[in-house]
Amino acid sequence: MALKSTVYKAAVNLADMDRNVYLDQSLTLAQHPSETDERMMLRILAWSLNAMEGLEFTKGLCVDDEPEVWKKNYSDEIELWIELGCPDEKWLRKASARSKEVILYTYGDNAAPIWWQQNKSKLARFENLQVWNIQDTAIEQLAGLIARTMQIQVTIQDGTAWFSCGEQSVEVRPERWN
Repeated sequence: MALKSTVYKAAVNLADMDRNVYLDQSLTLAQHPSETDERMMLRILAWSLNAMEGLEFTKGLCVDDEPEVWKKNYSDEIELWIELGCPDEKWLRKASARSKEVILYTYGDNAAPIWWQQNKSKLARFENLQVWNIQDTAIEQLAGLIARTMQIQVTIQDGTAWFSCGEQSVEVRPERWN
């Protein structure tokens, strides 16, 4: 019998002072059996850093042809494609061709810098691509906030995101690579 996804609910109160975005949003996330807690919280972080009306999670790991998070317009065109990890350059080329803007959040303190050194010259030609790196310690701390039902406060100012859940708080400073 196949393992089923675990469903998490997060009530997110977001104040992004850098972009003047203020939202109260209820998020439902299905954690695939092969997905770690760290990766699931990275999805919430990516959503939070780009929060806007219409930004939504996709089927992610279950579908090969979709990003982790996207925003589509009323004509079903992809306006924002958000990906995680260290994908193949061909995948990012495809994403750049299909979307107006592509944002990649890399992680893995050992693998991501090597991946970046090998791919940065190839990726420089994609004008609609941004690459950000998230440190493993921040992701591990975010994973410590996980509960089946979460009340998350997110404050973003000067490029730094603060996540609070109950008595716990985590500071995340994404580093822009491109």
